Amino acid sequence: MKKYLITLIPVVMLGVQRGPEEDHGLVLPTETSLSEDIKPIEAQFKAEELTTRILANYHYRKIQLNDSLSSAMFDRFIEGIDPNKLYYQASDLAAFEQYRNSFDDYLQRRELAVPFKIYNVFRKRYQERSDYIHTLLESKNPFDFNENESIDTDREKAQWAKNTKELDDTWRKYLKSEALDLKLSGKADTAYIATLSDRYKNRDRALARIRTEQVFQMFMNAYAESLDPHTNYLAPTSADRFKQDMSQSLEGIGAILREEDNYIKIVDVIPGGPAFKGKQLKKEDKIIGVAQGDDGKIVDIVGWFVDDAVKLIKGPKGTVVRLQVESADALPGTPPKEYRIVREKIKLEEQRASKEIVSLQSAGKDYKIGVIDIPLFYRDFEGAQHKEKEFSSTTRDVQKLIAELKKESVDGIVIDLRNNGGGSLTEAVSLTGLFIDKGPVVQVKESQGEVEVQSDNDAGIAYDGPLAVMVNRFSASASEIFAGAIQDYKRGLIVGEQTYGKGTVQTLIGLNQWVPKESDQLGDLKLTVAKFYRVNGSSTQLKGVTPDLELPSAFKLHEFGEGSQTSALPWDRIASSDYKAVNMVNDQLLAKIRAKYESRLTTDPELKTLVKTLAEFKKAREEKVVSLMESKRKVEREEAEKKRLAMKQIGEGEDEDEFSEDAPEKAKETKKKKDIYLTETGRMLVDYIQLDKEFSYAVTKKKK
Repeated sequence: MKKYLITLIPVVMLGVQRGPEEDHGLVLPTETSLSEDIKPIEAQFKAEELTTRILANYHYRKIQLNDSLSSAMFDRFIEGIDPNKLYYQASDLAAFEQYRNSFDDYLQRRELAVPFKIYNVFRKRYQERSDYIHTLLESKNPFDFNENESIDTDREKAQWAKNTKELDDTWRKYLKSEALDLKLSGKADTAYIATLSDRYKNRDRALARIRTEQVFQMFMNAYAESLDPHTNYLAPTSADRFKQDMSQSLEGIGAILREEDNYIKIVDVIPGGPAFKGKQLKKEDKIIGVAQGDDGKIVDIVGWFVDDAVKLIKGPKGTVVRLQVESADALPGTPPKEYRIVREKIKLEEQRASKEIVSLQSAGKDYKIGVIDIPLFYRDFEGAQHKEKEFSSTTRDVQKLIAELKKESVDGIVIDLRNNGGGSLTEAVSLTGLFIDKGPVVQVKESQGEVEVQSDNDAGIAYDGPLAVMVNRFSASASEIFAGAIQDYKRGLIVGEQTYGKGTVQTLIGLNQWVPKESDQLGDLKLTVAKFYRVNGSSTQLKGVTPDLELPSAFKLHEFGEGSQTSALPWDRIASSDYKAVNMVNDQLLAKIRAKYESRLTTDPELKTLVKTLAEFKKAREEKVVSLMESKRKVEREEAEKKRLAMKQIGEGEDEDEFSEDAPEKAKETKKKKDIYLTETGRMLVDYIQLDKEFSYAVTKKKK
């Protein structure tokens, strides 16, 4: 997709230079005058102008810099600094309010004084909180765990504190909650106090390391991310990290991490890595502690920078790291879990598509369903360019697996795209071509309105039998393109959850290409420049792909996915491309398959348990208030643990028990849990096979 490279952006003319020391006549409350204030540097004024002009002129979403956008930027900037409303006070926000409609003016005039002063108020408030925290922790018996009080863990709708006393009480409860978690995990009184003290000293050190680069990045991203969540300004250090050699990034446990709200969060689990194989870690999980080897002491990493955390988590191949993890879907009060992971390099062959056969019985007949698991859409572009015979390709691998499954006389095939976050668009198009003869697969609309249709031009079909595609909430991008095309061509069943809804295209722009080589580094801009559309004209953005047959889900629709982002680009529609559906799936068949599935939901013991457990789990997640009384908290944790274990007994075949590397394979296989979702998808495909035969027989009989 060369047309999405930097050549799209012409040279941007620079305006009048402004010095970093100018105050521009802006006034903020006097309490911001601290000796350690952070100030912008000269290079950032240049980066501000370049970023502003590129975003205003070339972002897919044509939004003018005005007061409305300024208000959104203002809110996003404040939220980025103090997301849980634990530092600023209501009086600070009242003082800042006069600047709500001026952020657009600052960008256009290359001014940075106000954003930096707003941040410097935070530094003062942070110091006040730090003094309070350490004073409390150094006091005698700071917490009474017999007192019957509670804390609301959901700060999204919290109000800004009216005064210092109110903030003190909020922080006392937060610290008490953290102390109680540590106490119930087995730490002695002196040990949990020491752990908390170290934790907040780490946060103090982290704040002390914040420099002008990070503050400027927050301000520019208040603009960039108000346009859409996938557009970002990357300051020089962040840009270097973003572009670093992936082979280095993926050493260790095989996970991509980020820092957010003082926690180290998992952005993605890399197929082929130890975390992926162990099925222990998930997107949005928080890593709160790290230990080396089987006997090493847990080091609390709350408040750490991601670079420092990575150094602790990475290590030589074959060594053990133990992680203390708070699950993204954990219930309030649930204790963190400890996972043992053996470090290793990512094995490319384990990222590749794989197959298995699931045996099912229906109406007294045995069926063999071939399952092809595709963890991501991979393609060795360099190998393809050099015309290497065996270059890595999703399509080539799946074609071989299909041939093997056909030799084993499977009755149908399931393509499993659960948790597949995307990858190569080329592969999504060519993979679709294995199941259709010829035709368009996806449409790409650029910011200027031009639409490009990407098609499968290879005649022939690798597999023309019964087909189902499994998706879930974390199937995204290229996965949605493939699933959408199969659905639009009416080629197979789409089963599972509504997909993620990531239907946009980004390009990376280096800002230094417009300044002399000897100039300071200005950073990079990741810019959304196009959107994906299905062949029927519907965008995959925001709505993703809605399955033909929906399986029970642990998540609410807007809890995860593109819809959870306030600035997500909207769904829309363009003209349909010229394609011809094969009509192997129709509404009549789907209605009958759905009826059989709904009948099983009320009669099948496993499905009934699944539905009940998910409903209880969803309800429990809505309760955000936890007790700060030790006896009540114990009961809450026990109940949460029961629900967690119930969740582990259902779903996508995750193993609860862990095994050492030398454990017998038979033991591991015995412990592997049944994948209810895959089994039910297989049943739906068997229903399709049976109903299709009945339908075909009825049509043939009618013709006679």
